[in-house]
Amino acid sequence: MDRIMKTNDTIRVFVGCDPNNCDLEQMMVLDYSIHKHTSMPVEIVWMQLSRDPDSYWYSNPETGKGWDTTKWSTPFSGFRWAIPEYCNYSGRAIYMDADVVILDDLAKLWQHPIKGQSIVAAKANADMTRLCTCVWDCDAAKNVVLPIEKLKKDPKSHKEMMALFKKKPQLIESYQDSYNCIDGEDLAIEEIKILHYSDMGTQFSHKYSLPRVSEEGIEHWFDGEVLPHPRQDLVDLFDTYYNEALTAGYDLESYRIEPFGSFPKKSQQGYIGNKVTRAEKHKKKSFFARLLKN
Repeated sequence: MDRIMKTNDTIRVFVGCDPNNCDLEQMMVLDYSIHKHTSMPVEIVWMQLSRDPDSYWYSNPETGKGWDTTKWSTPFSGFRWAIPEYCNYSGRAIYMDADVVILDDLAKLWQHPIKGQSIVAAKANADMTRLCTCVWDCDAAKNVVLPIEKLKKDPKSHKEMMALFKKKPQLIESYQDSYNCIDGEDLAIEEIKILHYSDMGTQFSHKYSLPRVSEEGIEHWFDGEVLPHPRQDLVDLFDTYYNEALTAGYDLESYRIEPFGSFPKKSQQGYIGNKVTRAEKHKKKSFFARLLKN
């Protein structure tokens, strides 16, 4: 089993992405944006379900062996908790989803202090706690994250870990919100360090990936309603990075793997995005939730 074992002189980035080549555009733009801005060496691990029994991300839904993704919203939701073990509980590691554009030197996030009881640096405020772009202290995480076999076998373990961090906010070293800027959050592009276009229905990459996978006869992982993103400047930014990557010699085919095939996961039908991209829907949801409590 091939693992990365480098010192903290190399930034280790673990990226959760689709195992059926639906995220090639996201992967290329993320890879390009990391190397465009980052001053240190970077090594990327693409975390994708695999049929190879020797892979760390091995899963066989037919036999129940390996990772069980049944309750996950994405085919990689629970992988983030395995990163410290993958790294032999040594050094640091950055986790991020594939739907991210890096707009600043990743070395600054890599070197962010993680103090006291904290085991991870992430976005943590009253409105939005997010572990979708975070920095692990892998050694400190050893006594907090669930054992790897439970993470693999119990699809509910992902929610258990999320609940633990919500219950114990002292485990999170809060960083500047713009390191995980969710769909713009009213910030100017110049203020955003890491853009996370997280609303699955408005992702900038859809206009490239959906026609491509349809032509290839692949079923895209997103089965909800596709909508335009509310910020055209961010759409244009993604397009610029996409075209810059191609001009710089990046190629979608470099990220293509043997497709995993079908896997169990939650459907996105009825998905309502987030309160940044779909404020009105979330206001209505909050209103009815309050009514039910009264």
